[in-house]
Amino acid sequence: QICNQHNAEAPNLEKVFHRMAHTEPNLDHDISWFLLPSYWAKLLVALISFLCFANSYDGDFVFDDSEAIINNKDLRAETPLGDLWHHDFWGSKLSSNTSHKSYRPLTVLTFRINYLFAGGFYPVGFHVINIILHCTISVLMVDVFSILLGGLQFSNKGRRLNLAPKTSLLAALLFAVHPVHTECVAGIVGRADLLCALFFLLSFLGYCKAFRENKEGHNFSIFWVLVSVILGAIAMLCKEQGITILGLNAVFDVIVINKLNVLELIQKLLHKDKSLEHAGLLRKGLLFRITLLMSGGASILYIRWRIMGTGPPAFTEVDNPASFADSLFVRAINYNYYYSLNAWLLLCPWWLCFDWSMGCIPLIKSVSDWRIIALAALWLCLIGLMCQALCSQDSHKRRILTLGLGFLIIPFLPASNLFFRVGFVIAERVIYLPSIGYCILFTYGFSLLSKQAKKKKILAMVVLGILLVNVMRCALRSSQWRSEEQLFRSALSVCPLNAKVHYNVGKNLADKGNQSAAIKYYREAVRLNPKYVHAMNNLGNILKERNELQEAEELLSLAVQIQPDFAAAWMNLGIVQNSLRRFEEAEQSYWTAIKHRKKYPDCYYNLGRLYADLNRHIDALNAWRNATVLKPEHSLAWNNMIILLDNTGNLAQAEAVGREALGLIPNDHSLMFSLANVLGKSQKYKESEALFLKAIKANPNAASYHGNLAVLYHRWGNLDLAKKHYEVSLKLDPMAPGTKENYNLLRRKLEQLQRKGG
Repeated sequence: QICNQHNAEAPNLEKVFHRMAHTEPNLDHDISWFLLPSYWAKLLVALISFLCFANSYDGDFVFDDSEAIINNKDLRAETPLGDLWHHDFWGSKLSSNTSHKSYRPLTVLTFRINYLFAGGFYPVGFHVINIILHCTISVLMVDVFSILLGGLQFSNKGRRLNLAPKTSLLAALLFAVHPVHTECVAGIVGRADLLCALFFLLSFLGYCKAFRENKEGHNFSIFWVLVSVILGAIAMLCKEQGITILGLNAVFDVIVINKLNVLELIQKLLHKDKSLEHAGLLRKGLLFRITLLMSGGASILYIRWRIMGTGPPAFTEVDNPASFADSLFVRAINYNYYYSLNAWLLLCPWWLCFDWSMGCIPLIKSVSDWRIIALAALWLCLIGLMCQALCSQDSHKRRILTLGLGFLIIPFLPASNLFFRVGFVIAERVIYLPSIGYCILFTYGFSLLSKQAKKKKILAMVVLGILLVNVMRCALRSSQWRSEEQLFRSALSVCPLNAKVHYNVGKNLADKGNQSAAIKYYREAVRLNPKYVHAMNNLGNILKERNELQEAEELLSLAVQIQPDFAAAWMNLGIVQNSLRRFEEAEQSYWTAIKHRKKYPDCYYNLGRLYADLNRHIDALNAWRNATVLKPEHSLAWNNMIILLDNTGNLAQAEAVGREALGLIPNDHSLMFSLANVLGKSQKYKESEALFLKAIKANPNAASYHGNLAVLYHRWGNLDLAKKHYEVSLKLDPMAPGTKENYNLLRRKLEQLQRKGG
């Protein structure tokens, strides 16, 4: 649908467009830079952006990828697709008290498609899609920057003109190679920011399509305005920042389409100047389009609010310390300091870190703190740019500076803590969209310097050097994101005061079996943050495994004292108390853990072990049965049920439980082994033999498997095979209990048979 809004007082718009193309200053005129055809410019940007992040394609799942992808049940085929619309980004129900309210169903849907096509959790496919998305976005930026820097103008045939091919290429290259984007591209959870940016840009380009020129005068297409709103909604369903494109489209309409002087407009509104009636706002359809954008945005936010509910996300003080400060002054000062650090990351993206929380940036608590200088510098720059954007007599400068500041500030607003508390101090991923504004301002500054400089080529070489340094920094940072070990260790030099960095290095070492080194980092994490309950829990676990039970109990007791609903710490405390033979306290700790986490199969499993130690067999079986109901693939619980029933002579029941377990976990060799033992005792030798052999095929180096199969052959009278498997068992484990005695018995029997035969 086309709305014809004819302005009788204005000359033919087509002529206006072409006259503007000649009279407006051209940024390209003064800079010494590459001039390439549009196709080659886009190909160059795609190639450079690919080279920056190509080495991340075969990286692992790292950091938040575990929670958002590996542990997210919404990716699995058995989860109904409809659940994606009621769960947050991490797979939790939006109604849950623990939900972060990050509603990004379309991003999760792309993860699910990745998972289904790959046939499992193979990170290569996930990384490749991220790299392709960034390349696509960088290519789109050539068109976006050509509009933002050169203006929106069309040829007689309705084809959009690129009036700034050099500067749009430079700005797109700056965007493509910015190292701060590494987290979005090399970290798989950054898919949310990439998809959001893609639809964000498509929404902007769609809005621009609404203003094609034709012979009837100044027209705009309602269809393309509505498409822009829909694309903005899709961007928001990928990540929350997407909604801000509707505000930016409105700013673009005011500044570029209607060419209004914002300062003059504000003055006229304040003085109720009647000349506003002749400003052409209604005739050009500005108010109508702004109303469409505002109505669309309000509707999107209302629907999202209805889906999410009214409850705010639950964050802790360690996530965002400034937001928990009692003093409004302290909160304001620190928020502004965070803004200055984000600005510094755009200007000098050398010190990059996967996490900036937990003491990485100590709070500013007084005006005597030297870091106040950073706030002053930030606001001096912003106020200076804003004054030029509002008051400059040069309309071209006003337009570019306003758009640059708009794209820098507006997409950052959801992460600013101004409207609601966010769960981070600084997050490099949220600067992905604001970096568009930075690239506009950088490119405009470069054009102004080039205009004044006598040796333009030297200035161009400096900018080219910046691009090359950024390419190398991207490649280095991408390699750090390939594995958790490299990623976590890279943060030690950037944020040595961050307890979470030390915690993650320790966790990575513990997962690799290096407990001694892990203890060192866990202790440092607890020293830096004495209330870090997760570090206490993990350190307590390691000490428990090393039989340092007294210190383990102290740490875990302190953890549950600090956070009484910490179910995992209660369970681990119960395990330690059980080892110390304080059974009543252990039982109480287990039940406290279950009270705080109703569906806790591991806790039921450990409770069952406690009851088995106390010879409370029925209670043990019930606890293990609860574990398998909550987690049908809980192999240890199934095994313990089979073994307990076997040991108490309930062979028929043990066989039934074993068959039920193998029906659910058919490839578990430990279950095959346990059921084979039961069948052997029940004299079902053939079936028992088949299960033993299957278990040995799956795990050929288990001495007990060979030893028990030898016992089966011994009972069955197949003495040669019994001898063979006894020998294999003893070779694998010379100290295997009972095997040597059985083997000696078999040898004596074979010797007796030989003598009789002789």
